[in-house]
Amino acid sequence: MNKKASASFAFLSSLHPTGDTFSYERNLFKHGYFVVGGVDEAGRGPLAGPVVAGCVVLPDDCDYTLYKDSKKLTARKRSQLFRTLYDSDAAIGVGIATASEIDEINILQASLLAMKRAVRECTDMAGINLDFLLVDGKFTVPMELPQKPLIKGESKSASIAAASIIAKVTRDKMMAEYHEEYPVYNFVQHQGYPTKAHRQAIADFGPSPLHRKTFKGVKEFLQGKDSGTNIHQVELW
Repeated sequence: MNKKASASFAFLSSLHPTGDTFSYERNLFKHGYFVVGGVDEAGRGPLAGPVVAGCVVLPDDCDYTLYKDSKKLTARKRSQLFRTLYDSDAAIGVGIATASEIDEINILQASLLAMKRAVRECTDMAGINLDFLLVDGKFTVPMELPQKPLIKGESKSASIAAASIIAKVTRDKMMAEYHEEYPVYNFVQHQGYPTKAHRQAIADFGPSPLHRKTFKGVKEFLQGKDSGTNIHQVELW
């Protein structure tokens, strides 16, 4: 990491924003980082489906106050903001890690892989080079790029909040499509999360190809098949 990046890290570490969710971005601009992306993921906890990440570079003149933690928004509001982002000059990327990749490398590494893919798509699609990345959580993305991880970053950075909206809406759409293929699990209702009804469906019908076979609540129903239990599933925080 170069001295410029280290100095910015020290400066950001002393920053304690109070309701201003563009303060990290604004202060990075002041320190010479003009293309700042936010990255977040959706789908760490489900028993089925992929983990999906979003990466967003917001326009400097955007109304950043629109973008909130996706978990605190209604589905309708998330969809509206999803369209607003794609209709704007924001640079956007989406990255996906499949259920099989989650089983192979664990949920932490798969989440970081999805983030890496989202960043790459964001830069490739927009034809830009990121100067800095704000990351939700406590881990950095495995890329040669100056970064700042922020626990509960969706409430601290509008860029991360926007990325959370992209990730959540994209994943929900995917799960609705998977519902058409595997209707007995009712993915459109719970998006693969471990609800009582979802757990009962797994017990009744067994896991589908979309289920994460290393996760508790799935591996018990594999009927002697390789459940990949040697994989240690590690949460992001």
